[in-house]
Amino acid sequence: MMNPKPESVEHYFSWFSGEILERLQRIREVLKREIPEAKEVISYSMPAFKTTEVLIYYAVAKHHIGLYPTGSGVSEFKKELEPYQTSKGAIQFPHDEPLPLDLIADIAKFRFLEVQAKPAKKKKN
Repeated sequence: MMNPKPESVEHYFSWFSGEILERLQRIREVLKREIPEAKEVISYSMPAFKTTEVLIYYAVAKHHIGLYPTGSGVSEFKKELEPYQTSKGAIQFPHDEPLPLDLIADIAKFRFLEVQAKPAKKKKN
């Protein structure tokens, strides 16, 4: 059976409760505060914040919340992310550890500024 696809961020959040839901809400609040220009969307079945492109995704996994700020968002903060499991474009924040909200805020601001600095893509007809 395939996993269900969320229709909205609220729909995605409705699948969780307790501490997991609180952690999702804290990440969402930080991202809304730091990148208010971004629109909340569902992309690849995950909540995400988007301007001209997706800046950052986040999602719940069994043992962690994943933050997906693309490769540059991980490599730019390599030193600060040393305590966490990372891969090319992903960061894992274990459920049993406090969320590094200031670091999440810094990564979100970095991604916003990085995307703003790119030349606008031309729309295809």
